[in-house]
Amino acid sequence: MQPSLDKSLSFRFANSDKSTLITEVYTFYPFTEKLACDRIMSTMRVLNFGSMNLDHVYRVDTFIRPGETKAALDLTHHAGGKGLNQSIALARAGLNVYHAGKVGREPEAGLLVDTLKRSGVNIDNIDISEAPTGHTIIQVDNSGANCILLFPGANTDIDEPFIERVLSNFESGDILLLQNEISGIGSIMRRAASRGMNIVMNPSPFDAKIQSYPMELVNILVVNEIESEGLSGEPNPERAALLLGQRFPNTKIVLTLGVNGSICIEKGKAIHQKAYPVQAVDTTAAGDTFMGYFLAGLAEGMTNPQAMDLASRAAAICVTRPGAAESIPYRAELRDPAVLRAFRE
Repeated sequence: MQPSLDKSLSFRFANSDKSTLITEVYTFYPFTEKLACDRIMSTMRVLNFGSMNLDHVYRVDTFIRPGETKAALDLTHHAGGKGLNQSIALARAGLNVYHAGKVGREPEAGLLVDTLKRSGVNIDNIDISEAPTGHTIIQVDNSGANCILLFPGANTDIDEPFIERVLSNFESGDILLLQNEISGIGSIMRRAASRGMNIVMNPSPFDAKIQSYPMELVNILVVNEIESEGLSGEPNPERAALLLGQRFPNTKIVLTLGVNGSICIEKGKAIHQKAYPVQAVDTTAAGDTFMGYFLAGLAEGMTNPQAMDLASRAAAICVTRPGAAESIPYRAELRDPAVLRAFRE
């Protein structure tokens, strides 16, 4: 039996102990017990074909301006990359995640693989490249806002033999998650669609290459204001989301708006979700946390509003902490009584 929640996600039954997962979802959202069991007894595999970067994070009072030289207040090093962050968010939200990608031969690259492994992400599809490991230089100011300079390195060494080898391990009903920090994305999308995989796309960072991707193959498209304008040509976020919904009528469109919450467009219907007010320390992984928890919510049988609310709560916790991967909360934290009280206030 292979139940289908909607056109975006399909699931396969597997023989395993479901009691923990059923309790977890049932206690957080008041589904009937039968509905919770029907949804969570199904399991899925998520393949995140994505980037891994060493993040060099500089704390500054204000962002550096052109021609300016200034001293940073602090420097820390972290595991990062949108791909790595989203794999960790998915795993910490409770999904079965496989990460695929490449790192260089530097000893520091071990931090990336170890970080994924410690969060419960399968690392069997990570390979070694002769190119340097991808890295970023991130400025974080006193308000928690950030700006990022990216060197892709090994993330752009994704060739056809590697793509085919990775995808040969997956099948119809599995989920493919993509960002825009690796090479070979168009080929990955076409090959995955031919296998019957469901494609979730976060086209970040946005650049001209995205317009050449077969976006009509995407089942769920998650964008921020910059990406929605780049894809639609419309600067107004809500109108941009509606235009994307018209352009891709078979795709669920999710637009994240930072402190202004998020919008989901599906079949012409718009759903708005507020952002939970918190004192932000670092917003670097907020969007990645939202993505991971939103997809996990849908996988568990939540409606769009429920999954958006879950993702917003997770993102709110994330931004109260410094760093990228290490700031992503575990699912149990969202059920902590003190956290639940804070969200109700």
